[in-house]
Amino acid sequence: MTDEQLMRKASISPSAVEYKSDMPPKIAFIFLVRGGLPLGPIWEKFFKGHDNLYSIYLHSSHGHTEVSNSSVFYQRMIPSKVVEWGKASMIDAERRLLANALLDFSNQRFILLSETCIPLFNFTTIYNYLITSNYSFLSSFDDPRPIGRGRYNKRMWPAITISDWRKGSQWFEVDRKLALQIISDKKYYPIFRDHCKPPCYMDEHYLATLVTKLHPELNSNRTITWVDWSTGGSHPKTFTRKDISEDFLNRIRHGSNCTYNDSVTSVCFLFARKFHPSTLQPSLRIIPALYGFDS
Repeated sequence: MTDEQLMRKASISPSAVEYKSDMPPKIAFIFLVRGGLPLGPIWEKFFKGHDNLYSIYLHSSHGHTEVSNSSVFYQRMIPSKVVEWGKASMIDAERRLLANALLDFSNQRFILLSETCIPLFNFTTIYNYLITSNYSFLSSFDDPRPIGRGRYNKRMWPAITISDWRKGSQWFEVDRKLALQIISDKKYYPIFRDHCKPPCYMDEHYLATLVTKLHPELNSNRTITWVDWSTGGSHPKTFTRKDISEDFLNRIRHGSNCTYNDSVTSVCFLFARKFHPSTLQPSLRIIPALYGFDS
């Protein structure tokens, strides 16, 4: 199928507010990767024993990802195209992932991840957190700085005004209703494609603006994927082997306060990035016991 055919087919899939089936609702883990899955063994432990509660979809800009036939990632690749950072092809890939996942009606929540992401809790904790959430998790805020409002293009008017303009994290989690809205959008996507080009980056503005315009009441206005921007620049900090410790992981897991279903909680982030391949071995020594993978 072409992308247009895929979006059309996915857009007519059911959008029931309440999932009614003998099967439990599933979470679709949609991975946007550049090549391999160097942290795959962590995810293998994370998914083990929960086969009927998740789906996995891989999009690789290299067109392939080598995994063994015993891996949870085996045969999870969707037809992929080249992705360029900061360009419309990034959003195209995200929409392609969502559309493929929407074809399975049992998928009720959709989380975008990369090859540098790790989970921060065990599967059961994350599953319950997302399935019982009243909101989606997509960062969306009004940023008055040049890297926020300064990227607005007046040619987007009148469909998108400066007061509509939002910024947010690329790494989102949405329910089925918002996922359908994203892949069905024919009004705002072409405007962004034509008028949001570097130094305007679609992955930072398109979904944040779209969801705020269409269904702000469904969004928590926060991301559940933690990153460290303290080093400045266009990309967050990449963590290496020496950074990994139980204290470090626990600071991410419980070091913040936020609102969940209108109540205050210290569990604000369920995933984190960017983790270098060198973090695999120290993570495997710490994470199973810390998260309860061994139980």
